[in-house]
Amino acid sequence: MARKEQHDEKLVEEIASHYREILRLVGEDPEREGLLKTPVRAAKAMLDITSGYRQDPEQIATQAVFEHAGSQIVIVKDIEFYSMCEHHILPFFGKMAIGYLPKGKMIGLSKLARIADNFARRLQVQERLTSQVCSLLDRMLPNDGVIVACTAAHMCMKMRGVEKQESYTTTFDYTGRFASEPQMREEFLRLLNL
Repeated sequence: MARKEQHDEKLVEEIASHYREILRLVGEDPEREGLLKTPVRAAKAMLDITSGYRQDPEQIATQAVFEHAGSQIVIVKDIEFYSMCEHHILPFFGKMAIGYLPKGKMIGLSKLARIADNFARRLQVQERLTSQVCSLLDRMLPNDGVIVACTAAHMCMKMRGVEKQESYTTTFDYTGRFASEPQMREEFLRLLNL
């Protein structure tokens, strides 16, 4: 279960005041019974959704690094994530797979999911999200290569604009041997389908 962030009540109320105004501008009555608590709820939700701005991903990456002399490849797959498109402030969500080739050290598996969450919980684009996770792990963890695959559904394509309900976007980023040896990328993709 994800940790709940404690919210500064003054900040919550400031954000809520903007939601009240948005409700009014779209033609709603923010004083209507069903909407009375909506601005505060929406403000708290927005702070939860953007909690990645208030955490340091490098600190997460260094909390659980251990000596390791084993595995050729480590993969954590099906890491679900939820993010917000920075262009439309609409959700996109999906799954990420992270693989790396250990070089004398390994990272606690839950930290990979926490790093993915940290970057996802910001206003984001999927391409940058994939790249940020890959780049951070490459920088912070001794390795011979890092690879990240991300597949997501974007509400900005489903609810508005082109309204394509079955479209998904897949992005990849990789370093080290995954970049220089195509067979390593192929092995990663094969192992994802085990």
